[in-house]
Amino acid sequence: MKHSIEKRMQLVVCLSVLIWSTGCATAQSADVGTSDNDALESMNRQIYRVNDFLDQTVAEPIADVYLEYMPKPIRNSISNFLDNVSYPNVILNAFLQGKGKQGLEDSGRFVVNSTFGFFGIWDVATPLGLEAHDEDFGQTLGVWGVDETTYLVLPLIGPNSVRDAPGLGISTLTNLLFYVSNPVAVPITVLGLVDRRARVADAVNFRDEAAVEPYLFTREAYLQRRKFLIHDGNPPVEGDEFLDEIFDDLETTDAPSPQEETSGFPVSMNASPTPPVTPTPRSRLNRRPSPRLSALFPDDHRRRQATGIDLPTDPPLSFPQGVSGNPRPFSFVPAFVCPGLGKFWIPD
Repeated sequence: MKHSIEKRMQLVVCLSVLIWSTGCATAQSADVGTSDNDALESMNRQIYRVNDFLDQTVAEPIADVYLEYMPKPIRNSISNFLDNVSYPNVILNAFLQGKGKQGLEDSGRFVVNSTFGFFGIWDVATPLGLEAHDEDFGQTLGVWGVDETTYLVLPLIGPNSVRDAPGLGISTLTNLLFYVSNPVAVPITVLGLVDRRARVADAVNFRDEAAVEPYLFTREAYLQRRKFLIHDGNPPVEGDEFLDEIFDDLETTDAPSPQEETSGFPVSMNASPTPPVTPTPRSRLNRRPSPRLSALFPDDHRRRQATGIDLPTDPPLSFPQGVSGNPRPFSFVPAFVCPGLGKFWIPD
């Protein structure tokens, strides 16, 4: 048993180092693509297509049967158990990020659910005020100041980045199933794959209906979600040049110039001067959407639901040559392989 665990650990470490080093080397040698954060777009699209094919032919049909015939209370218990056995990864990274209080609360949540919740089958910690958190080693590196470098699509794992890739090994080593014998771990792991795919079924359906270009939608959703998690739900907004440039132009044109105010009208010497017009502050959710958002949400009603932006649709974005418009859902084979990676996110 001890020898088997040691061999597993060596394999996980070797694979993590290989994935990370390969991504770094490829990123350095690749030409800059259509996006600064996707220098490997050509390679990523090829891997994406393979993942998508596997999702259509294997993962999606199995998940549909699972959702149809497995009662929801049992599905919830399975999800709770799988989340609990992987929760040490959250605890570890909470402490690594310097969140001592959260780390203690997460430790208490794990102990309560593992004992009173019968190995996590029942979530008894949340009603006690011990909320669940989502932390992983990719977020830890982001908190430490490591840049994501470039977006990366991994075979069978899906959306990732050069910074987040080492987290694959950490999340595997901190999962309690890693230390259980194969006759028990293998069927539970397979069940976990089906459960993960079933959890994201609604998100895939939404993406099917809302997005024109599945690859771009997946990439932007993943990168925005990672940024959201790293900043604990309060990401900086000054770095979004797609929106800032348009918003700044609109605010500049809101106030009429002095020539426009007095043009064609004589001004009396005794008349009080016209007070300057101050541009009305705009909420980001009430400003004009960028072409990128219009491309991801071509239907005005659906973009309004997903982003809160309630203005006319911009002209469609001209996609790079070779981009397919096939509105197939992105692959969710990756979403359930490693906790915290490949998760889809729809903005609130």
